[in-house]
Amino acid sequence: MIGFDYGTSNCAVGVMENNTPKLLSLGDHGRFISSTLYAPSRDVIVNWLQKRLSLNEQKNFQQQRQWQLQKGQNSLRELTLDGYPTELSFGQQALNNYLQEPDEGYYIKSPKSFLGASGLLPQQMELFEDIVAAMMSNVKSLTEAALGRSVSQTVIGRPINFQGLRGEESNQQAIKLLTNAAKRVGFKDVEFQFEPVAAGFEYEASLTEETKVLVVDIGGGTTDCSMLLMGPKQAVLADRTRDLLSHSGERVGGNDFDIAFALKGIMPSFGLNSLLKTGKPMPSNSFWQAMAINNINHQTEFYSSANGRFLEQLIRDAEQPDLLTRLLTVQQQKLSYRVVNAAEQTKIALTEQTEQQIDLSDIDNGLTVDLDRNGFAMACKRELNAIAVLMKDAISQANCQPDVVFVTGGTAKSPVLNQFLQQQFQDTPIVIGDHFGSVTAGLTRWAKTIYS
Repeated sequence: MIGFDYGTSNCAVGVMENNTPKLLSLGDHGRFISSTLYAPSRDVIVNWLQKRLSLNEQKNFQQQRQWQLQKGQNSLRELTLDGYPTELSFGQQALNNYLQEPDEGYYIKSPKSFLGASGLLPQQMELFEDIVAAMMSNVKSLTEAALGRSVSQTVIGRPINFQGLRGEESNQQAIKLLTNAAKRVGFKDVEFQFEPVAAGFEYEASLTEETKVLVVDIGGGTTDCSMLLMGPKQAVLADRTRDLLSHSGERVGGNDFDIAFALKGIMPSFGLNSLLKTGKPMPSNSFWQAMAINNINHQTEFYSSANGRFLEQLIRDAEQPDLLTRLLTVQQQKLSYRVVNAAEQTKIALTEQTEQQIDLSDIDNGLTVDLDRNGFAMACKRELNAIAVLMKDAISQANCQPDVVFVTGGTAKSPVLNQFLQQQFQDTPIVIGDHFGSVTAGLTRWAKTIYS
């Protein structure tokens, strides 16, 4: 049995050793593998996956994906004839392959962000299920190699609310996709646990008395808050329903911080906030769409031929056409992920430094952008305020004040966020957990509880 954090930003796996959760090293990726996938062609994902399924599952899969498998086989022949690799890559290697040739192949980051999206066509649902299954198959293989045995039972983390506009319907759609993918690649027993609750379970192991804990999990795609009654007496219970005093969650997470930072910190160098020759402000819609890597519809619109023609017209109408030419380069060479990744890496660097220079000379010769911690705070005001609302909502629902606030998630490392949290809870202790490992550890503890 394993705890499996299929995260928006990273994936991690835990097992129990000597009654303590241990995060496994997943081959060359280490304990955390970025939630990314790169394929030389989108059509070959389904073929890669089929080869890694059990014989029984291969037969079912072939019946369900007959047309896609044939299309993928044709793409594989073309790739082989042209001398291109045909394998999928994951984690950092996937990002490296994308950055080498952004306009070639198929790259996706954080597919979990799309699972609750509304308006998905059946073929899109199948594609996302195959992408998730491929990533899970890779993680499962790495896990079994590390353990030297097969695994068939898992608890997978889930946010309070997946990213979607249809509330519980979006949640059920995402859970169905995750369950189908997990069972397809060989997990016989699949259960889910709320990610903030799992993080709380790990913190609970350190408590010696009953405590009201507000868990704030700022993940890559969502922020989730849970008010939990915790302590030694509660920790041994298999049914924790009475201890879960409240939940709140929304689509605001690390990705949104990165996108906001890219938009407000980097996009002015691409023409945002500039003027047209008429003196009117530059239309901003294409800048939003360019950076919205977690929104299928926005990205589809940005990369459309019609938008390419629109940007060419904007260049002719712009007071500073050189800036808009950079945005057209992003559109033509599919560089949205490249720009947002630059913002993300700067966000990480600003944890230790107060300012950072980004080199974007691959987009325009000599282009650099200077960013600093204050600019990050200004860019992310909306996201910070949304997190404050979620925390207040969880406290209001529980009808009690927390004894302690336990914070986890990669974005929690930011000094900007730490300062913000201190302002919100001036008289309540704030405990910062393992930024990336708390959820995985808690899922692992819960796996032992329900499967033992």
